[in-house]
Amino acid sequence: QVQLVESGGGLVQAGGSLRLSCAASGRTFTSYAMAWFRQAPGKEREFVTAISWSAGSTYYADSVKGRFTISRDIAKVTLYLQMNNLKPEDTAVYYCAAGIGAYVRPGQPAMYHFWGQGTQVTVSS
Repeated sequence: QVQLVESGGGLVQAGGSLRLSCAASGRTFTSYAMAWFRQAPGKEREFVTAISWSAGSTYYADSVKGRFTISRDIAKVTLYLQMNNLKPEDTAVYYCAAGIGAYVRPGQPAMYHFWGQGTQVTVSS
């Protein structure tokens, strides 16, 4: 059974930084893409960024390009999201997701079979 456990959320002032982690377990993720999505109150779940686990190719939403960086540690089976220059509009619950072959359409939630429980990120102005 795949488990994804996020950590690292919290409260930060605008312009600050946070690093989220997602510890993955339960299978080999060689053919997977892993991603971060977020959902703000009253809004739909939104794609943030994704990475193909083996090749390391990355994909970003326009809203976070140049501010957020996705990475993974293959040995630790852990996904990271470094968030810099945070803005109040980045406030949301952030979810880690994994999907086999999801790098074909990395921005589509339906491509991801497994989801973490989410971690809250709040950016104050």
